[in-house]
This record gives sequence, C-alpha cells and structure tokens, in this order.
Amino acid sequence: MRKNLVLVIATYLLFSCSVYNPVEFSSKALEDTFISMNNEEVKFKDILIKNKGKKIVIDIWASWCKDCLKGLPKIKKLQETNLEIVYLYLSLDRGVGPWKEGVSRLGIKGQHYYIKTGWEGDFCKFLGLSWIPRYLVVDEEGKIIIFNETKITDNLITEILKK
Repeated sequence: MRKNLVLVIATYLLFSCSVYNPVEFSSKALEDTFISMNNEEVKFKDILIKNKGKKIVIDIWASWCKDCLKGLPKIKKLQETNLEIVYLYLSLDRGVGPWKEGVSRLGIKGQHYYIKTGWEGDFCKFLGLSWIPRYLVVDEEGKIIIFNETKITDNLITEILKK
C-alpha cells in the first residue's frame, strides 16, 4: 500500500512539474490586441505576419520594472551584433503615456507595442506570465524556439541567434 502511494505521488509530481514550452502561439494569444506607437490597434498575429521570414526577439517589459531596465544594456549590445534580427518590445506599462515616455527616455530601438489587455489578457495568459522581463525568440517560420527566458544574457538565446 505504501509503495503504491509513493508511486502515485511521484508520478503526480513528475507530470505536474513538466515544463510548458509551446512552439506555436495559441489562437487567443494571436487575436489579442496591442497598441502601436501610432496609437493603432494591432492584433498580435498581424505583428508576426509583418515580420514573417525574420527571426524575432520578443522582450516583454515595462518602464517601471527594475529588472527590465537592468537588461536593456544587454539587449542593446545584442542588437549591435545581430542587426538582421527583429527586436519586438511589448510593454506592460501602466498606460500608453508612461510606455511611450519610457521608450523615448531610454532610447530603445526596435518595434514597440503596448499590451492593451495587460497581464490578464489572452497573450499574457498564454505565456503564464508572472514576472518580467520575459524573453521569447521566434524563428523565421513563426515557431517559438525560446519560450521562457528571464535574462537576455542566457547562453541559449545567444546560441539560437547565431543559427
């Protein structure tokens, strides 16, 4: 009896702790709405379509986030050596005004969007987002090749960008 209980608990822990690493965005995440720097509403799928055929580094950040700000010099350095990569910044700032001011003040180059639906929207729910910064890498075919990184300096990101 005790062995069976241990086996059941071990099996539960093994499967409940599995890592969620999807290779495609959910249909709900793709339909989520973002705001462009020109104040236009854009679906996430249209942002991906715009960048089809290119590798994309996605940085989910906010101008109030200390960890996000610490990572900015590292991502800027990555940009200097990987010019062919699209750098997509998705903001979880507390409003469009603070987001735009942060992009300008910090001199962040790349494509910028504000996540209109915030932490509780379909895009962030798909990510299981509980912390920022969060980095993803999407390949030229739109497949997610890095799903859950919190540091831009991770060797995995650097190696995948070289491919």
